[in-house]
Amino acid sequence: MKTKPARVACVVGARPNFMKMAPILEAMAGAPGLEPVLIHTGQHYDREMSKAFFDDLGMPRPQVDLNVGSGPHGRQTGLILERFERILMESPPDLVLVVGDVNSTIACALAAVKLHIGVAHVEAGLRSRNREMAEEINRILTDRISDFLFTTSRAAGENLRAEGIGEEKIHFVGNVMIDTLRRLEPRARRESTILETLGLEGAPYAVLTLHRPELVDDPGSLKALAATLIPLSRKIPVVYPVHPRTRNRLEEFGLMPDLLAAPGIRLLGPRGYLDFLRLLADARLVLTDSGGIQEETTVLGVPCLTLRPETERPVTVLEGTNIVVGLDGRRIMGEVESILAGKGKRGRVPELWDGRAAERIVAVLSRALAAD
Repeated sequence: MKTKPARVACVVGARPNFMKMAPILEAMAGAPGLEPVLIHTGQHYDREMSKAFFDDLGMPRPQVDLNVGSGPHGRQTGLILERFERILMESPPDLVLVVGDVNSTIACALAAVKLHIGVAHVEAGLRSRNREMAEEINRILTDRISDFLFTTSRAAGENLRAEGIGEEKIHFVGNVMIDTLRRLEPRARRESTILETLGLEGAPYAVLTLHRPELVDDPGSLKALAATLIPLSRKIPVVYPVHPRTRNRLEEFGLMPDLLAAPGIRLLGPRGYLDFLRLLADARLVLTDSGGIQEETTVLGVPCLTLRPETERPVTVLEGTNIVVGLDGRRIMGEVESILAGKGKRGRVPELWDGRAAERIVAVLSRALAAD
């Protein structure tokens, strides 16, 4: 048995990572055999937004910040790998824990495994089958080199088994994103005034989010979506917190003036977690290209239209409120009209999405690391 706690390097890099890591850190705080060390790669470079998310989620400040910033995939991944390797060599942890599918995930996992340090991957086994997505490559490679694979659904475990990963590495624990949602939804309803500020309290509205490069960097795709969005906003107000990358593309492609002129579209800057959760929870419907939002809307019971040709989270379609519609304007409008007529998809909460996934993860790690 170990005489001192096992040190676990817990890596975050982009906003979705924060929501996944917050409940894990909280659960580790109650586990005497584990000592978490929070490391922020700085992949998400908006300091004010990072601070807002840490404050909203009640997360401790990172002990280490790699300050990598944005850039092309290769440069960003390489910088993270180089800087994280230096940290690992200076003070080797017993385990590196990564979440999700961003560049920080694969870079830090790769740095660890090359130094013979174990890796745990939270949200393992998700597959879109679209290898043109950078996130899909990150998922596949991270899963191949991880020692602990924590899955959100039974289907994710089946994906891993089909790829030849041993049963002993796979742990079905549920969804840590939902841990955060369940913990903070009451606070969001109590503290956020976003709907009152927008004059939408008690009124029907839709929420739109877009951020994936394969959509927003393609002029044809973004123009097609904008052409659908304007008539859609005549049927229901659309609240659109604009991702900085997407805002740049809308301006570059000359689409921003029409969106600004549409009275039914409310363009906002990026929001903190509590404001955004309040927006989601009271929305009539959500249009998104985000995987995490597909999961959150399923738990909130809000109809979700995924603006992509596929999803790596099929459980949200099979059991939840999600419909994959792509960018077909007629399909989008038809589904919106159905939802507004009260015929929106009704789902159920998937297995183990009960707010206790982080407890299960920490229990597995506590047993395994205590035995080393």
